Amino acid sequence: MEIKRAEFVTSMASYGDFPGRGLTQIAVAGKSNVGKSSLINRLCNRRGLARTSATPGKTRLINVFLLNDAFHLIDLPGYGYAKVDKQEKARWGDMMQAYFEQAHELVRVLTLVDIRHEPTRDDIQMNTFLRQSGIPFTVVATKADKISRGARQKQLAPICRALLVQPWEVICFSSEDGSGREQLLDVMEKALGE
Repeated sequence: MEIKRAEFVTSMASYGDFPGRGLTQIAVAGKSNVGKSSLINRLCNRRGLARTSATPGKTRLINVFLLNDAFHLIDLPGYGYAKVDKQEKARWGDMMQAYFEQAHELVRVLTLVDIRHEPTRDDIQMNTFLRQSGIPFTVVATKADKISRGARQKQLAPICRALLVQPWEVICFSSEDGSGREQLLDVMEKALGE
């Protein structure tokens, strides 16, 4: 798949109607600062399409992008960031729950984890939730450029154990050098075609 057009549609504090709703959706989920916005920008080859920040917890809304005038890419709020109060965390949880309950057009979730760290309790909870809900997902290990190619397999072992996936099911991705981009586009194309 080639992404020829990518545009920002809207941001929502709670999931609801938006222009073009009804098209197939692929969602991007992961903890704060795992590189969701950077992944979206690299995937679409558009630098400022999704706003990136060095400050964790920047994406507090559900952001919708229209790709190739054919499907929506949904950027979900980052979870698990400690520097927000319990009320805000609960609001995020409710927002995510409502999204997954109402997004009937959702065909796959890209769950992002940092390749340098073992998955957090929040990562495992998200993974368990998707599995129990029967929502297809692909684990994407971001920031792959931060470690050597040789070290990647070793780093994948605890990720695979924690998230109950096989190493060949995980895509090692770098928004810096673009590695993993073609593999991810193939997964997305397959999900959209099913």
